[in-house]
Amino acid sequence: MRDTIERIESVKAGSLGGIATGISYGLMLTIDRLLLHEYSRSFVTLGLAVSIAIVSGFLFGVTYRYIIRCDRNNHLNSGAVLAFGLVRGLAQVNVDEFDLSQVWIDSLIVAKSVGIFAIARYILDRALAKSWVLPFAQPRQDLSIAISGRVERELDANLMGESNK
Repeated sequence: MRDTIERIESVKAGSLGGIATGISYGLMLTIDRLLLHEYSRSFVTLGLAVSIAIVSGFLFGVTYRYIIRCDRNNHLNSGAVLAFGLVRGLAQVNVDEFDLSQVWIDSLIVAKSVGIFAIARYILDRALAKSWVLPFAQPRQDLSIAISGRVERELDANLMGESNK
């Protein structure tokens, strides 16, 4: 039972991460195409690039949920974003044709990658705060405590909504 709940929560976190990175990367590609007038890439190539971003975001969401667990360590959270962003961004840099005058373009590529994972982190943090996704339970922590906490918050929100009417 516990493993099933953990898997479901991981899929939810991964799905949110994938959707967030896919949308943000798609928007960045659209802006690039409009600003740079780069219309030479086919829609298949663009679709493949967005699909890779979605898969990367899914893996980030699952990993991020595991990394943060129940503690709120900003350095750890930011480190996860930076690690995923650097790996994805530096992999896109073409070192065979490296030119010192193109460093700013390579830096922009890396910054965009870090940016999409920062957006995914923000979405995941909001989902965790609202208990849409449960944090990864520690081995000694009872998962029912986290679930009952979510139910209590939902009941409190419902009661507050009824008292305001």
